[in-house]
Amino acid sequence: MPRAQFAEGEYYHIYNRGVEKRSIFTNDQDRWRFLTLLIILQGDTSIPQIKRILPNVQHWRLDDELFQEIEKNRTVELISFCLMPNHYHLMLGEIKEGGISKFMQRISDSYTKYFNIKYDRSGHLFGGKFQSVHIDENTYLNYLSAYIHLNPRGLNSWHSKEISYPWSSFQDFCKENRFGKFLNPSLILDQFADKKEYRNFVESTSFKKIENRLGSEYLID
Repeated sequence: MPRAQFAEGEYYHIYNRGVEKRSIFTNDQDRWRFLTLLIILQGDTSIPQIKRILPNVQHWRLDDELFQEIEKNRTVELISFCLMPNHYHLMLGEIKEGGISKFMQRISDSYTKYFNIKYDRSGHLFGGKFQSVHIDENTYLNYLSAYIHLNPRGLNSWHSKEISYPWSSFQDFCKENRFGKFLNPSLILDQFADKKEYRNFVESTSFKKIENRLGSEYLID
């Protein structure tokens, strides 16, 4: 599938997986690292050593001067996400021209460097460049968010407990938004009566129905 052409004010499904479908997240430390990158690289801001910032993200202390500066200089908007063992899904909006491309390049470079050093490996971590699809209608938007939030259904220990999966934004949509200004669920939630209606929509939607709406190319594993 050709990658989307990005435009300011538009939204996109971004996804990628490990080379040869290998795991890209082996433990919670890896996932926290990636989550931290999802937050701090949203802005066009010089970032100090990431290891020093991790505790702030782990305890959701996102209101000091550094995070305020990042938020003020954002080039992308994060709408939803899910981290799976060998792949990830993001829903992003382009705030400034070139924002998504630069954001994803920085994430890929930074996370691959971290992963290779930690696990004493070299070479590519992801299976090529990230994939992107333009989100051009509300129905598409809603079913895509359901698919992203239902991804953990494929993990035996999280089947029917997707709302509690800590590495997706589902709980941020339906409970308290841990990310504050760095995650914008309102783009989708505003189309539902309340959070409960959105949760019911997601949990009652089957992968088959999603496939019919989106196409099988989204159902990566």
